[in-house]
Parts: sequence; C-alpha cells; structure tokens
Amino acid sequence: MASCFRSKATAAAAAAAGEALRLRLRSAAAPWRWEALASYHHTIQAVPRETAGSRAAARERRKGRVPAVLLTLAGVGPGEGVAHRQLLTADRKQLGDMLKQTPYFLSTPVRLQVRAGERSTAVVHSGTVLPIKVHTDETTGNILNLVMVQADEGAMLKVNLPVEFKGEDVCPGLKKGGFLQKIRASLVYLCPAEHIPPKIEVDLANLDIGDRVSMNDIAVHPSLKLLSKNETMPVCKILASKPVE
Repeated sequence: MASCFRSKATAAAAAAAGEALRLRLRSAAAPWRWEALASYHHTIQAVPRETAGSRAAARERRKGRVPAVLLTLAGVGPGEGVAHRQLLTADRKQLGDMLKQTPYFLSTPVRLQVRAGERSTAVVHSGTVLPIKVHTDETTGNILNLVMVQADEGAMLKVNLPVEFKGEDVCPGLKKGGFLQKIRASLVYLCPAEHIPPKIEVDLANLDIGDRVSMNDIAVHPSLKLLSKNETMPVCKILASKPVE
C-alpha cells in the first residue's frame, strides 16, 4: 500500500515538473509562437526594427526572423504614392506556415499585429494589410523579405491577381482534341481594399476550337478596374493542336 502511495506521489510530482517546464518554455518564446491556431494562420505577428540595410537584415534572418516593410499610402486614390514606411520583423516559421495555408497569399488581405517588442504582449499597431512582395531563397525556400501595404477600407490598391482556368473537363474545344493556350497567368487590377478577390476565374465551359477569352471578357466586381494598355489582349485561346515549339 505504501509503495502505491509513493508511485502516485512520484507521478504527480513528475506531472507538476512537466507543467512547470512547459510554462517556462512558453514564457520564454516569442508571443506569436503560442498564439491560437486560428489567429496564428490569419494574423501576421511582427515587432518594430530600427535598422535597415543588408547587414541588419542578415542578423534578423540568422535569428529566424524575416525583415519586413509596411507601406502606408498617401491617400485612398490611385497613384498617390507612399506616405510612410515602417520597418518590421516577423517570425519566419509563422510566415512559412501562412504561405502553405494560403494559396493566394499575395492577393489575400490579412491581419497584422505589431507588438512593442519580441517578448512583449503590448500591441502598438493593428490593422489589415495586403502582402505584395515575398522574396524567397531559391535553394532553401526560406522567406528573405516581405513587403506589405496598409489595406484600410476605401483604399485603392494595385493588385496582381492570379488567373485560374476552370471547366477544362467540359470544354467543347478540348473534348474535340484542342489545346488550351494559357497566355496570361495573372492580371493587374485597381481594387478597393474591401473588394480584393483572391483570384480571377476564367470559365472554359462554352469555348470551342478557335475561341479566345480577352481581358475585357472577364466579369469582375464593378469596383475593380483593369490596368492594361490593351484590354482586348487574350488571356487564353483554344487551338486546334498544340503549337510546335
């Protein structure tokens, strides 16, 4: 009976020690490493950085961080320029996970929380941003730099939207043995921050051999403006056969 009590006491002590260790590790980690999963994958956690330049950026990367820049536009109209640049640093692992979770990362507004410091829980800035540039290492795939723009409601943003083709399985021209020539992988639109679509869908369901879809054929939200010198340029064509390379 005594040994039974000792074993229970030993197990309880081990459990308490394990919990204490977990809490110490949690308190030592950066706040974004223990955010709830829902917030973790939808909110970029960042802290300010004071120094720019390649050497400072290299130091951040050695610490597992990503140098980032937040741009604030001068106004809500197009072409009004950048009013402010804020230097930030974000967690590389968290950004990598967000890239995996969000297939249209560069056309999807996300939340941004800027904390006072790496160990601080005080939020000094919070808002919606649009990631517009991600620079990655070709060898390792690690994120090297991130550029975001403040995406407040009403702001007009220039967005490079990926083109996705649908209906290939029912396309009459393709069923006859035709070939889908994809000419544009993305299109640039001026979008209100609150109406940014993650992608532009091109429906092939009714296209026959010889048909094409031009930029101005694609239906989008009326608030979006296509930025192109020639809106009649084709996005895709259904050819009779694959072109000879």
